[in-house]
Amino acid sequence: MRMTVPALALAATLCHLAAQPASEQASRYWPQWRGPLGTGVAPQADPPVEWSESKNIRWKLALPGKGHSTPVIWGDRIFLTAAVPFGSPSKPRYDNAPGAHDSQPVTHHHEFVALAVSRSEGKILWQRTLHRELPHEGGHYTGSLASNSPVTDGEHLFAYFGSRGLYCLDLDGQLVWKKDLGQMRTLHAHGEGSSPALHGNTLVVNWDHEGQSFVVALDKSTGQQLWKATRDEVTSWATPIVVEQGGRPQAIVSGTNRLRGYDLASGQVIWECAGLSRNVVASPVASDGMVFAASSYDKRALLAIRLDGAQGDITATSQVAWTRSQRTPYVPSPLLYDGWLYFLRHYQGILTRLKAQTGEEPSGPFRLAGIRNVYASPVAAAGRIYITDLDGATLVIRHGDAPRMLALNRLNDSFSASAAVVAGEIYLRGQRYLYCVAEE
Repeated sequence: MRMTVPALALAATLCHLAAQPASEQASRYWPQWRGPLGTGVAPQADPPVEWSESKNIRWKLALPGKGHSTPVIWGDRIFLTAAVPFGSPSKPRYDNAPGAHDSQPVTHHHEFVALAVSRSEGKILWQRTLHRELPHEGGHYTGSLASNSPVTDGEHLFAYFGSRGLYCLDLDGQLVWKKDLGQMRTLHAHGEGSSPALHGNTLVVNWDHEGQSFVVALDKSTGQQLWKATRDEVTSWATPIVVEQGGRPQAIVSGTNRLRGYDLASGQVIWECAGLSRNVVASPVASDGMVFAASSYDKRALLAIRLDGAQGDITATSQVAWTRSQRTPYVPSPLLYDGWLYFLRHYQGILTRLKAQTGEEPSGPFRLAGIRNVYASPVAAAGRIYITDLDGATLVIRHGDAPRMLALNRLNDSFSASAAVVAGEIYLRGQRYLYCVAEE
């Protein structure tokens, strides 16, 4: 069985905890965007099915600023990033990017902060301001200035703010190194959102924008550049994943012109495949020797790639196991669970469920009652799928041959950040609060 490298990387970082049972390890860590496997799945978790503002809320913490980044968890610590406005209002700075629409003007300087929260008590342990500036772009009204999720290896926290820099901290919040990658100009001034990927000693950052796009690999200990590959791409928001094939790790990055696999050691393109649309937001997922990438903007597309034998331009070859042009996701990323691929139509409450290896759709699609606009990516645990929308509703459905609704839960907040799931808890990061949902 081939594993995604996020799972292998997590195992490597846990070597100093090797005496702990695997189930205990998995119950205490959500180290990156999309969880320990990079697929949205919490392997050993069993969070509640039902909750409300008055039921199964262990604690609720007011947050210091806005951010759509996913919380990451290591042991008893939860790490988040946020953008906090400060000072007097300035003259509104409107975005002048071509095609800008529905953008919020910049009216304040912001502090870009990382913070650690006690998982058991729900209290802020430390908060560090890493950068201050008047942002050059405001972004779409549905976005945030802190949408890039952090990542941790259990020794360091990597907090990424795109144009505001990449920062390596120890777990007590002390700065180890920082890196300025430049200033990003996004399509339609829609803001920034791709998160870094971590494998072993290598951090991978995707920098697709309206200037010269690139993907860069950095040494996690020093921030030193290992390699940098230019990309013939426009703005995208997808996070890279790292996958091992034949003992060779590769960074896989979605894009408008090509989905590409880069050799993690050298940055050379191993394979590439056309077929996605503009405005790629959803991140790819991978398991069992296959990668699944999707988009839905001016066209709907989903590609299922066989990695074994992928070399050069594989467009329209047998390396493309199957494709899909219906009901594909735009904002929320797919969920890969127990051999099934789940995804939402665009960002709406219509769910498709396919057999990952073949693309077969035995039943569905499923119209999801009670939820509407979904920006958070779905997560899974204990045979259940959790889907959270912008209006504070989380639909819980059973995973299996006949998916059915188990509960519809509502909180008094708006949710764009994807959930983090560990042990018996699910952490929901809203516009105003961080919730710890756990059985009372």
